Amino acid sequence: MSKLLRYFRPGQVYFITSVTHNRQPILVSNSKFFSGAVDKAKVSTSFEVLAWVLMPDHYHLIINPFESDIPDIIKKIKLSFAYQYRSLNELYRAKVWQSRYWDHVIRDEDDLHKHIDYIHYNPVKHGLVTSAFDWKHSSIHDFLVEGIYALDWGGKESLSFDCDFGE
Repeated sequence: MSKLLRYFRPGQVYFITSVTHNRQPILVSNSKFFSGAVDKAKVSTSFEVLAWVLMPDHYHLIINPFESDIPDIIKKIKLSFAYQYRSLNELYRAKVWQSRYWDHVIRDEDDLHKHIDYIHYNPVKHGLVTSAFDWKHSSIHDFLVEGIYALDWGGKESLSFDCDFGE
């Protein structure tokens, strides 16, 4: 496999998507492993998660890696989750993640808001809930508390997004 070169600039914010191997729906039922993997990665690699959603077979993050290396952050998250998942299920060679991940450089405030909205609306888009606030595996609840969203956000009409989000 060829080495994929990624663009990196310190202080840049990124939208990340990663998918499980063969789209196995294992993430939500093992959400504690995923949050633990993110927390563990934060200890050894400095980054901030601005928005997130955990879906059955993929996740989306918006992160500020500060000076850290994006591939290193994602590798640590994936390895930690995979180790815990395999250990629990006694799977010693099972593939957990698809190779690689999708990243997108957030270009400006408008692009940031568009990607945050996409992340929070993702469970509705996939038909898992009718209101984004009914999905507990998302940062939308923090945005509600901060007054960024109203309780009826995304519920009055269907939202559509015209970008590629790596799914």
